[in-house]
Amino acid sequence: MPFSVVRFNLVDPRATPESLSERYRAALAMAAYADEHGVDTVQTEEHHGVENNWLPSPFAFAGAVFGATRRIAVTVSAIIGPLHDPLRLAEDIAVLDLLSGGRLVTVAGIGYRPEEYEERGVDWGRRGKLQDLLLETLLTAWTGEPFTYQGRTVRVTPRPFTRPHPMLLVGGSSRAAARRAARLGLPFFPSAHLPELEAYYRERCAEYGTEGWTMMPAEETPLLHLSDDPDRTWAEHGEHFLHEARTYASWQSKDIRSAVRSAATTVAELRAEGVYRIVTPEECLALGLESLVLHPLCGGMPVEEGWRSLRLFCDGVLPRLA
Repeated sequence: MPFSVVRFNLVDPRATPESLSERYRAALAMAAYADEHGVDTVQTEEHHGVENNWLPSPFAFAGAVFGATRRIAVTVSAIIGPLHDPLRLAEDIAVLDLLSGGRLVTVAGIGYRPEEYEERGVDWGRRGKLQDLLLETLLTAWTGEPFTYQGRTVRVTPRPFTRPHPMLLVGGSSRAAARRAARLGLPFFPSAHLPELEAYYRERCAEYGTEGWTMMPAEETPLLHLSDDPDRTWAEHGEHFLHEARTYASWQSKDIRSAVRSAATTVAELRAEGVYRIVTPEECLALGLESLVLHPLCGGMPVEEGWRSLRLFCDGVLPRLA
């Protein structure tokens, strides 16, 4: 059975505080609905200072989702590791791991927007060293034992629920990221379908004497929206998908490799490209994908349209896959 994901980044370029509050509360209700219908994970992410209100605080959102659900996981994919204080992040993840009974999955990347580093006063040129410090500190902190951190003795409590530690993966599309994951014995999460990088990671695991595994996007991983009438939905709501696609494109240099990469400049080009797809339940079933990633509130999608997509997915697709 395919792995099922409902993704939320809470983008809305035309939001008011009132409408954004409604969107956040709708996302929580959608997460609860997804939980009741057997979806595997809610996926969320982190970006800062974005004009379209991209979610900046994925762990706060994850905590709210855990409070509204019983079994579904939350995958934070990804945090921008060097922007976080290592000790505070260790505490936050430990608390969420306890609250959720081990349902939090964190993917730590280093990001690709220098402006986010500049905004936070973090040196872009030191991002690799800062990422090493973050990951090493998390793994040590979660033992619950005192340790030396930047010349002083510290201790992080409480210990997390999950043993030996909460699920933590290293994200990225570079050899440096793969080496970092292998050296620390952490799973590797490539940002795109990159089998050659997976092979490099396994070679480095053997070199370091560590064990690991790879959670890699499939070769084909479109972002999905469900509709009884895709032509109508593209005509009425295609602008929302195009908004997100163009935002991503404005951030990604030629060196960035991502499963969500579009060159489209019009809705028609975006539809032909296939990165974002609006499909009927029958078409969704026929795709034969390893992972089904639903994006019901993409790019400021009206909440009621997002609900239509989610209900079609949960009621018209998932039961037939089982």
